Amino acid sequence: MTRAQVRNLEERSAQWVAKHLVMAGRLIDVDPELAFQHALAASRRGGRLAAVREAVGLTAYAAGHYGEALREFRTFRRISGSNVHLPVMADCERGLGRPDRALDLARGDEAESLDAAGKAELAMVVSGARTDLGQADAAVSALEIPQLDLHRAFSFSPRLFRVYADALDAVGRSQESGAWRRQAAVAEKALGLDDETEPGIIDLGDDDEEALMPVPKVTDVLGTPGRPATEDESGSGQDEPSDEGTDIGTTADGHAAEPTEDGGPQTEGAADPEGKQHDADGAEVAPERVDIDGGPTSATDRMADTGGDRDDADAGAAPASKDDVDE
Repeated sequence: MTRAQVRNLEERSAQWVAKHLVMAGRLIDVDPELAFQHALAASRRGGRLAAVREAVGLTAYAAGHYGEALREFRTFRRISGSNVHLPVMADCERGLGRPDRALDLARGDEAESLDAAGKAELAMVVSGARTDLGQADAAVSALEIPQLDLHRAFSFSPRLFRVYADALDAVGRSQESGAWRRQAAVAEKALGLDDETEPGIIDLGDDDEEALMPVPKVTDVLGTPGRPATEDESGSGQDEPSDEGTDIGTTADGHAAEPTEDGGPQTEGAADPEGKQHDADGAEVAPERVDIDGGPTSATDRMADTGGDRDDADAGAAPASKDDVDE
């Protein structure tokens, strides 16, 4: 619901409000005062949202600012129409030294709309207000509600049992109070609330995962584009396989690779010790190199590229021999 409300804001304001609300929620149990400041910051751009006013009220209550908390809870109730924070509002009245007003809130018709947990919380507030007024027996009676069940445990039961035990001690019924305190511990264990260990952190990554195989650069395999390949670069049309990965000229099992989509070289045979390339029939083929535009060129094409200063008459001459290429 909070996210849906924040989305109604302008984008920048929504991000501002969301970030401060997140920080307020994280800090409310650790540093209530700082959480209150974050909630106030969120209210500067989202003060018309019920969720923001609720956050300001809760953090103000946790920080002990009962006047601000009571005001914010009233605004939240007016915007949302919800009485869910009625017990906290009554406790704010107690914090302001007005237990009689807390009792008035508890007797109102709004209290009937609370769920079981809300009624248990309100009963504990009423019991505290009675204690503030010096009415110890009335404080015990205020806690004797249907939710006070020695044999059933709810999320609020451990606190309710302990508050009831304290009220019994105040009227001298210590023997009964001990049973309720022991039952509070039993309820915590049944609800799984007695485990104070920190939750484990699960690493979603795999520490045993092998490192990704590095991809060799084109210049490392075929030489620098735009210059004649040296004998080492052009001897076989490919470099020797590196220790870091599989050469892009052959597959991992040593078979000839299929032509690539961008027109890259296809290896059809292995180079002999002299660095010469042979096709599948054993015939010698000219070494390849990569032109500036990325296309493969033969040694004959290199002669044509580097012979730009020759006469036009030489353009019709016979192709250069292999000896010329080697030179």
